[in-house]
This record gives sequence, C-alpha cells and structure tokens, in this order.
Amino acid sequence: MGERRTQAERDAMTVEIGYALVSSAVLAALTFAAASAPALLLFDLGRTARTVVLGLAAAAAVLAFVARVVHVLWRFPRREGHRLGGPAPAPTPDRAGRSGSADSAT
Repeated sequence: MGERRTQAERDAMTVEIGYALVSSAVLAALTFAAASAPALLLFDLGRTARTVVLGLAAAAAVLAFVARVVHVLWRFPRREGHRLGGPAPAPTPDRAGRSGSADSAT
C-alpha cells in the first residue's frame, strides 16, 4: 500500500483538476463557436444541414474538451517521479559518468 498524500499534495491536485475543467470548458465553447458560427451566420442552410453543422461542432467541442483535460492532467507531476514541495532531483550523469554541473568540467 502506498503512502498517504499530504494536504498540500491533495490541494495541488484539486487546483489542477479545477484548472483542467475550466480551461477545457472555455476551449470547448470557443471550438463550438468557431465551428458553427461561420456556417450558421454566413449561409442560409436548410434544417438538415443546420443539424449536421451543429452536430459536428458539438463533436469537435467534446473532442477538444477531452483532449485538453487529458493534456493538462497528464503533465501534472506524479508521486513516483516528482514530489510536490520536495527536494530538486539530483543531476544525472552524462555518458562519461560526470554529473551535469558546470564546475566539474575541466
């Protein structure tokens, strides 16, 4: 069983989820407007064509929403790789076995 999360880690995840949902909703609304407005405002479409345009715009908005949520949450640091508020990771050695710091180069 894994360790318990700290309050700071839970708060950070809550903020990240909120950011993902809000930014995704804004992107979905803009995508829907961009996909439907030109066709609906500039052309006199029949009922069937209007329904198709609105359906495609809604599908594009849903796709944009899901893609944005996945993108934002995928980039959020995971517990195993990065600890929130923890020490910075140690420098990794290069091919010759030296660390990446500048003062070790001769």
